[in-house]
Parts: sequence; C-alpha cells; structure tokens
Amino acid sequence: MLDSKLLRSNLQDVADRLASRGFALDVARIEALEEQRKTVQTRTEALQAERNARSKSIGQAKQRGEDIAPLMADVERMAGELSAGKVELDAIQTELDSILLGIPNLPHESVPVGADEDGNVEVRRWGTPTAFDFPVQDHVALGEKFGWLDFETAAKLSGARFALLRGPIARLHRALAQFMINLHTSEHGYEEAYTPYLVQAPALQGTGQLPKFEEDLFKITREGEADLYLIPTAEVSLTNIVAGEIVDAKLLPIKFVAHTPCFRSEAGASGRDTRGMIRQHQFDKVEMVQIVEPSTSMEALEGLTANAEKVLQLLELPYRTLALCTGDMGFSAVKTYDLEVWIPSQDKYREISSCSNCGDFQARRMQARFRNPETGKPELVHTLNGSGLAVGRTLVAVLENYQQADGSIRVPAVLKPYMGGLEVIG
Repeated sequence: MLDSKLLRSNLQDVADRLASRGFALDVARIEALEEQRKTVQTRTEALQAERNARSKSIGQAKQRGEDIAPLMADVERMAGELSAGKVELDAIQTELDSILLGIPNLPHESVPVGADEDGNVEVRRWGTPTAFDFPVQDHVALGEKFGWLDFETAAKLSGARFALLRGPIARLHRALAQFMINLHTSEHGYEEAYTPYLVQAPALQGTGQLPKFEEDLFKITREGEADLYLIPTAEVSLTNIVAGEIVDAKLLPIKFVAHTPCFRSEAGASGRDTRGMIRQHQFDKVEMVQIVEPSTSMEALEGLTANAEKVLQLLELPYRTLALCTGDMGFSAVKTYDLEVWIPSQDKYREISSCSNCGDFQARRMQARFRNPETGKPELVHTLNGSGLAVGRTLVAVLENYQQADGSIRVPAVLKPYMGGLEVIG
C-alpha cells in the first residue's frame, strides 16, 4: 500500500508514475473524497468545540438556577450531529482505503519504462543452449515415454492443469527441491521454514494478493469461521511472519526459505500453456523472502537474484536475466528481475523465477516495522521475495536440456547424491 500522505501531497506525480505501469489513478475521485473529508472534519471539529462550550454553560446556568432544558436539548442535538459526522467520515475513509488497496506500487527510478513484456531489458545471459544432433522432444513426450509423467490420470483425479509424477521423475522432482533448500540454507544464509498452506484473508491482503487478485485464488468457505485460502506462493506465509511486529534492528536482515506446493486458479491464463507442466493449478516452489532495513533493499535484491541464479548455474541450465519494465512488473513490486531458462522444445527462454523488491509497500499493509536504533522510533521494513526456483519448471528444463537421442535423461551432476548416484533416467 502506498503512503496516504504521499497521495495527499503529490497526487498528480503519483498518478504520472503509475501511468508508466499502465495504471490509471482516479485523481478526480480521490480529490473529491479528500475535499469531502476535510469539509466534514472541519464541521465536526467546530461542532465538538461548540458542544464542549454548551456543556460548560449548562453547569454555569445550573448554578444560577436557570432553566437548563433548552441547553440540554441543544447538546443532545449536537451529539446526534457529531455521531452522524463520524459515520460520514468513516464511510469516506473506507472508500479511500479501498482505493488505496487497489493501487499498485510505484516503480523505482531504475526500472525501464515500457507497456508490456516487450519493454523488458536483458541484463545478462549465462550458458549456451545445447545444439542437439537429434530431434528434440518436449518434456511431455519424454515423461510419458516410460509412464512417469501422467496427465491423463491427473485429469481423472482433479481435472485439467494437474500432473501425476511417478518413479524416477517423481524422485527427480523431490531431488530438485531438496537441492535448492540445502543450497539456500547452507550457502546463502536463509533459515528454512515450514509454513501453513492455508491462510486467512489478512495475510493475502498484506502481501497484495487481496483484494485485487481474488479470482486467482482457491478459497475455502467455512460456516461460522474465517474463510481460508490455499497459498499461491510461500511468499504470503513467509512475509507475514513479521506482520504486526516491531522487529529488533539487530535481527535484520531476516532471510526465510520454504518449499511448498502453490495453488493458483490461473483465471487470467485461459488457453495459455495448456500442454505440460508450465502453467498448472498446483505446483511446487522453493521461495526466498527477505525482511531488510530500507537503505539496503536494492542491494538485497541483487543478492537475492544471485541466489536464484546460482541454482541454475549449478544445474548447468542456460538462462538469461531480465529487468522487468514498468508495465510488466507485479502489483507489489518496486523493481523486479525475471530469470528465464532455456526450453529446447520451444526454442526460447521461459520464466522460472521472479525476484522482487517490494520496498515498504507490503510492510505498510502488514504494519511490519523495525525500531530505528538512531531515532528509537518504529519504521517500516522493506520486503523482498523470489523463487529459488519453481520446482516444476526446473524439472521441465532438466528433462529437456538433459535429454538423449533414445529419450533417456542424464541426471545433472549436483543432483546425483539426491538420486542415489543414478546417472541416467530411462
């Protein structure tokens, strides 16, 4: 959430910056609500002062033996008007809060300006795609060859956009997640966490998924109890660990990592990537989250992105790093890097990780703060998150980049200890 003071003092500047990411801020409505709020507040404050004066005069009139009934009636009338004014102010503030919750974050000045993914800027590449001397198969054909990747049975169980993994491919999927978790905890300084997969609405509002993206979530309605949502990413549960807290500055940065399933309805992805495991309702992800002191967050973003890149480097998977433009960034991000891994069957790079600095945007929604040691006052922390990596998409990349002419799959060197020393699948 943006700072409401920023909206009041620099509304048009905020609108201009938001326009660069394709968001049209309703300036006229906000100005009208602010004017209405000021008018009602001024009237209410004047009425309260008058009521206080009348209340004082009642005591004086009583001492003089005068009839206080008219004064009492006046005070009661003003009490009713004050109550009505409070209701009006609350309604105005509720609408302003609703507008604020729907406004995306402001892009950092270093973010390239662009309308969509065509405006993204390639920062670097790593590795060279393999030149295969045989017809390349996609991960679906490779997985189905031995019956280890089964979409038909998954559809029987759950419908479209689900996968059933069996045998060595299921083990390879598990190996990838364990490898990622071990790397981030042993070499990158993250604390491993096991989080709930179901959260309440305030957690999703805190990280920006609600109210704007409710249609993308799986919701469980419970009679007499708060609704629960399946997490779309462990970012939600990990980041909200500090919701409502004032963190000791000495503990910063806080770095969490978790391996969880993620659940997304993909409401806006109709017809896209319907074949295979690229876009599914349920997928596993290893998620990194950092809670940092504000002045360090841009440096932390570079480090977090490097942590995700290290996974791809150790797996020896060719990839490229993109700085997302203003029009392609996520709702809560102030700056984002995407990692795209080479997918041979598609002859192109596809997203496998998104690493974002959210500034104080999520922290303001969550009221997550630290106590500044210099001033002694609480200040908002900055939050960052990134996939390290999406496990299913990494599996796709391994299957396709390590395929052999007979359809078998070589096991990447770093995964062999997790695969019992297995060299080849198939």
